[in-house]
Amino acid sequence: MLTPGRSLALHAESGKELPRVEAFEDLYAAGVRPRHGEVVMVAGRSGTQKSGFCLFWVAQMNLPTLYFSADMSAFTASSRLASMATRDTAEMVEAGMAEGGKYRQAYIDALASSNITFSFGSPITWKQIDEEIEAYVELWDAYPQVVCFDNLMDFEGAESDYTEQMAVMQGATELARDTGATVILLHHASDKAWEAKSSPWNPPSRDQIKGGLSEKPELSLSVALDPTSMAYHVACVKQRMGPCDPTAQRYTTMICEPEFTRFRRAEKHAIIRAPKPADDWSPTKVLLGS
Repeated sequence: MLTPGRSLALHAESGKELPRVEAFEDLYAAGVRPRHGEVVMVAGRSGTQKSGFCLFWVAQMNLPTLYFSADMSAFTASSRLASMATRDTAEMVEAGMAEGGKYRQAYIDALASSNITFSFGSPITWKQIDEEIEAYVELWDAYPQVVCFDNLMDFEGAESDYTEQMAVMQGATELARDTGATVILLHHASDKAWEAKSSPWNPPSRDQIKGGLSEKPELSLSVALDPTSMAYHVACVKQRMGPCDPTAQRYTTMICEPEFTRFRRAEKHAIIRAPKPADDWSPTKVLLGS
């Protein structure tokens, strides 16, 4: 049992803001503040570069990270990181690894400073998670600062069972509380909603995220990719300690470079869509550098 003052003193460090990533500056300017020790959800429809977005984010922060990947193969994940670090395309990385010699060594050296540790396998199980965290602590004598799950519906039994999905959310929350790690969960939004057909390149609203699970994390981000311009839209649909827009009409924009698994700030403006007249939000352009 803790008094409020003692609780604040003990947990102040865990509530600090995560290291900022340059490509996300317009998202920060819109009031989004990801923090240590939170559960964060990144949700989007199929094919919206959710895995690439999450991998880029944790690679740029470069905090000690344990990444559970059921969506990507071991080679895909590691080649994406090499591509990100060298700005060579994934095809070039594959060719260089096949060539061997100095080309192979160059890509291996490019990953030497990475703090990401992977765990592959599908489905993801809690037994696997326990074993991997025990091994991580045995190796580094510390818990990872970030744990990523890619993705929620790849947990054992959680493909379509709402009860199991809720259990995953509860387990993720307990993991964050027990270890102090930021837990990032990737999740799907509906491809069958009317908005998925009428506005496929806009981020899905909170009610389109499957199972209503976006209401559980401290921070829920909704993402969408416009393949005609490679504009990547990110909306904050839930934030316990800051502004959010459950309708996802207000979003920031960055540029996606999927061939390098990289993201960068938009050159002119990051647009945050205007709210409906009934909404009391103020107008909406976030200028670069503001």
